[in-house]
Amino acid sequence: MSSQLYRTIEQVSREKGLDTEVIIKAVEEAMATAAKKFFRSGENLFSRFNQEKGQVEVFARKKVVTEVANPSKEVSLEEARKIDPTAAVDSEIDIPKLTDGLGRVAAQTAKQVILQKVYEAERENIYNEYINQVGEIVNGIVKRVEWGDIVIDLGRGTEALLLRKELPWGESFSQGNRIRSFITEVNRGGKGPQIIVSRADPRFLLKLFEMEVPEIHDKTIEIKNVVREAGDRAKVAVYSKFKDVDPVGACVGIKGNRVHSIIRELHREKLDIVEYSDDPIAYITNALSPARVKQMTIIDEKEKHIEVIVEDNQLSLAIGRRGQNVRLASKLTGWKIDIKGGSEKREEEELEKELLAKNRQRLAQLSGVDEQTIEELLKGGYGSLERISSARRKELATLPSIGEKKASQLIAEAKKLLTQKK
Repeated sequence: MSSQLYRTIEQVSREKGLDTEVIIKAVEEAMATAAKKFFRSGENLFSRFNQEKGQVEVFARKKVVTEVANPSKEVSLEEARKIDPTAAVDSEIDIPKLTDGLGRVAAQTAKQVILQKVYEAERENIYNEYINQVGEIVNGIVKRVEWGDIVIDLGRGTEALLLRKELPWGESFSQGNRIRSFITEVNRGGKGPQIIVSRADPRFLLKLFEMEVPEIHDKTIEIKNVVREAGDRAKVAVYSKFKDVDPVGACVGIKGNRVHSIIRELHREKLDIVEYSDDPIAYITNALSPARVKQMTIIDEKEKHIEVIVEDNQLSLAIGRRGQNVRLASKLTGWKIDIKGGSEKREEEELEKELLAKNRQRLAQLSGVDEQTIEELLKGGYGSLERISSARRKELATLPSIGEKKASQLIAEAKKLLTQKK
């Protein structure tokens, strides 16, 4: 090895962006491999880089003994003390090996191992760099398009893969186009790290907001949730702990400059920015924007099911094209939303009134049932002859003023009346 070796190592280090220690270790391993092939002595050979001399030195590590039985592994005390006067029996000593005759084959082996180690170190560096960038946006240039999948050049020979399914509807890129994408995962692959990116992931939109809105970056404003139908429409819920900060206004920016910048990046994807609220009524009202809500009724709080009433002229806006607006609002808030127009709700209420009046008349046919008992039956969920006929006696008897005897009588009469009706 020449005195120029260390300068060569430094040059490779700069070009490949690798630590010099990584390359030195690769050189040492390469020289040891070449030496073992050349000497074929069965000795315990290893190499060490001497920075002062700019050389890689090869040594054979042997055990110091009084009588040598295995020359490839052992050395006599007399010979050992020629190298190290402090050598003692049962200690180990490193004996220098002459490397001048390693030859062309050994040198070629060394070169191959160095190249392999440098390649492995490069791959490890790339993996370590990008595994820490999962969840971040990267810039690149489209290198090629393969059956809809896009291979992106991230620089320094690093590529990322944007699968067709991760490209929003309506977007297209050609070779040479600049492209921004969101790193979703980095995997170790046989041919090097595989960097998977997306432009359809909702987190891509979240990161764009962080980049464009300083108040989000400094935690003044918090993004509570993001939902997207990539390439078409998205909804973002924002919240501020400070009453004097308008979270929606801050995200929109003066004359819409902030949100317009994001929309341009998303190739004109529609974007609704809504204010988050702990009150589900207020939150759902905001989420259904731009439609105006008239009335809301929580059907099941535990199951998060709510009914929303809007004016008839707001119904199509609230539902959205192919149900998109209400679907995104439901995903954003976590509530199942049933939307009805005002006229539809009024018709339902009229039908309910008619049905209630009809059931009252039929319940009044039961003997011994007065207006108070009818009210108790209705409140208890026994508002029809069908419900009473299928009731359990003990359950029906728990209603006020109805004991087990009267419950049995009501069940029998309800069955009789239903039979007569048939």
